[in-house]
Amino acid sequence: MGSVARSSSVAAILAIGTANPPNIILQSEYPDFYFRITKSDHMLDLKQKFDRIYKATQPMKM
Repeated sequence: MGSVARSSSVAAILAIGTANPPNIILQSEYPDFYFRITKSDHMLDLKQKFDRIYKATQPMKM
């Protein structure tokens, strides 16, 4: 096996961050968004079902 080249200098992290796209949609607003863009606002029972699923899948806040 060959030897591994090692640096004698210290490594540095240049930047830490996240990129949030300008078109981000919060999960709580998604049912309204989805039904609006698909022109399905008249399907109230399905929209309510989406809301129930969203609320059931949210982590519990302490």
